[in-house]
Amino acid sequence: MRWNRHSRLAGAHAFLGASKHSWLSYDEDKLTETYYSYLATARGTKLHAIAAELIENRIKLPPTTATLNRYVNDAIGFRMKPEQLLYYSDNCFGTADTISYSETDRFLRIHDLKTGTTPVADKYGNLPQLEIYAALFFLEYDLDLNETDIELRVYQNDDILIENPGIEQIAPIMDKIIAFDKLIESIKREEQ
Repeated sequence: MRWNRHSRLAGAHAFLGASKHSWLSYDEDKLTETYYSYLATARGTKLHAIAAELIENRIKLPPTTATLNRYVNDAIGFRMKPEQLLYYSDNCFGTADTISYSETDRFLRIHDLKTGTTPVADKYGNLPQLEIYAALFFLEYDLDLNETDIELRVYQNDDILIENPGIEQIAPIMDKIIAFDKLIESIKREEQ
């Protein structure tokens, strides 16, 4: 058999691919909804890349209430670093959209750009994803959580959600990361 070559698609996955076969049960409405969600995700990925490039190069956008403009301009104004990986272990790490830490003021700031419409705050108004980034920051850089003020922001739907978590919110996440990482490592040893 002489197989056709499709080198331009190497490593790619089709929307209607075999490995994600759930589309077989879709009707046209569900397929349309799912495809629009897929397009929104792709658009969000592009917007994050554009925002990171603008922030990295300190290029401000016109001052409006638009989500992207506020996110980029605030990150530049607060001298934040875009797309910073925060690492505890190979089992637990993540990339903060933008982050800054002032050693002088002992102030940690983490911002996140959300391009979708799904609410990100939990029922208490907390921002769990950003709390995890804060926990990873303290674990990686071994700084005293008691001596640091924290501001977390999510930019979404032309609005800004702000949380100022304290030790009572971040310390339990740090403890859980440490405990769960140990458990995963123990399982890995057993499986060898």
